[in-house]
Amino acid sequence: MTTGDAPDWTGLPVTVAGLGVSGVPAARVLHGLGARVTVVDGGDGPRQRAQADELRALGVEVVLGDGESLPQGARLVVTSPGWPPHSPLFLAAAEAGVPVWGDVELAWRLRRPHPATGEPAPWLAVTGTNGKTTTVQMLASILTAAGLRTAAVGNVGVSVLDAVLAEEPYDVLAVELSSYQLHWSSSLRPHSAVVLNIAADHLDWHGSMEAYAADKGRIYEGNQVACVYNTADPATEALVREADVAEGCRAIGFTLGPPAVSQFGVVDGLLVDRAFVTDRHKNARPSPATTLVRASPRLRPGGPPPRHTATELASVEDVQPSAPHNIADALAAAALARAYGVEPRAVRDGLRAFRPDAHRIATVVETGGVTYVDDSKATNPHAAAASLAAYPSVVWIAGGLAKGADMDALVAGAAKVLHGVVLMGADRALIREALARHAPEVPVIELQDGQTGAPAMDAAVRAAAGLARPGDTVLLAPACASMDMFTNYGERGDLFAAAARALAEAG
Repeated sequence: MTTGDAPDWTGLPVTVAGLGVSGVPAARVLHGLGARVTVVDGGDGPRQRAQADELRALGVEVVLGDGESLPQGARLVVTSPGWPPHSPLFLAAAEAGVPVWGDVELAWRLRRPHPATGEPAPWLAVTGTNGKTTTVQMLASILTAAGLRTAAVGNVGVSVLDAVLAEEPYDVLAVELSSYQLHWSSSLRPHSAVVLNIAADHLDWHGSMEAYAADKGRIYEGNQVACVYNTADPATEALVREADVAEGCRAIGFTLGPPAVSQFGVVDGLLVDRAFVTDRHKNARPSPATTLVRASPRLRPGGPPPRHTATELASVEDVQPSAPHNIADALAAAALARAYGVEPRAVRDGLRAFRPDAHRIATVVETGGVTYVDDSKATNPHAAAASLAAYPSVVWIAGGLAKGADMDALVAGAAKVLHGVVLMGADRALIREALARHAPEVPVIELQDGQTGAPAMDAAVRAAAGLARPGDTVLLAPACASMDMFTNYGERGDLFAAAARALAEAG
């Protein structure tokens, strides 16, 4: 096996680990390239059998009920993102000297030249604990407004494999990458990339916070033009400092305050660019290293930049909803777009056209002076903290599967805005105990075990309504995963919205 570009696939024995949204497309693509494909999956249920039948009809071998053994003669393993590194299959592959690629690594190596440029479509890549999907969709909207053929791909929208192999080539791709996908990517070299934030999540998969952050940091390796980082999250800047990037690649920060040189930020209600401006060096003293090879710039204290050194991109009102974390996502998307050469007007038009997916800080209804907001996608404490920070007085619906997360920092930071809390789910005790330590005066209603689905959510919304007063926001931002009581976070959010609307209609 080579470590550079894609190998000669003809007759190459390749094992695909896992059926599902990435495994099945990978198996089909590899089979189409002439590889001898074997798919392994530990499951043997109706879904796996149906997928296996489809692949077997193409001539792909499928082994169900055994996701641990490395098929004899395998020269490459291509894995679905969810398989953790300590899986027996990967240990066997390592012992046999067989490389493991993720679906993103495979897609990167299969990129085709664009007929107009002779080069594959560049990737503008986005990762972070929270905000990835919103940012990458904002970015795709901006690129579309600039007249470019693009798509939001990766963990969202179009499959990254489908995108790189599309008959009509894309000009540029907005790529959302999870820590799982980055772990299995070794040759990925984006045009520009951002790490939005780093907070504890998926530690059961990665093994430690350090390993999780390191996998996120892989997105910066080999960046060509810009490594974008969050000035409010020093961990993201540290990852830039550690990255081995192309000569001349710049570190670009984003901040919710006035930007320093080589940053994006907010001045007088405007989103502004102080990085990609023609007079950046003439009209302000640059920080000591505005280009980097292995080091980001040392940041200078802010203060509103002179008007002639910053480019206005959009207003805060162009971002809907205008919650702080959405503004931060918009700045990150704008930085990547500007790194690609997009004009300011397209940034404004793209942000105006963008609407977030469901269950992301979405206002459902207002009744009796109380606003009901669905942020069911806030499945970890970091996301819930951003959501809670957007409102001055909150009745909070929280709980579910905590995935080992600590709730103390979340509750301590949000205590001043909490007017009441309704707790549900398997790990609600973690939040209850944190409330007792950090917000003992806040009234708490705890739903007991036994109810799931619609009855549980109806009870939670009624309880929250009983605590709310005019001016409050009843906020579903659970800080936990949903699978103990609901099919997924989408169902949880849908049931919350239905219960809130029913409450409003009942008067």
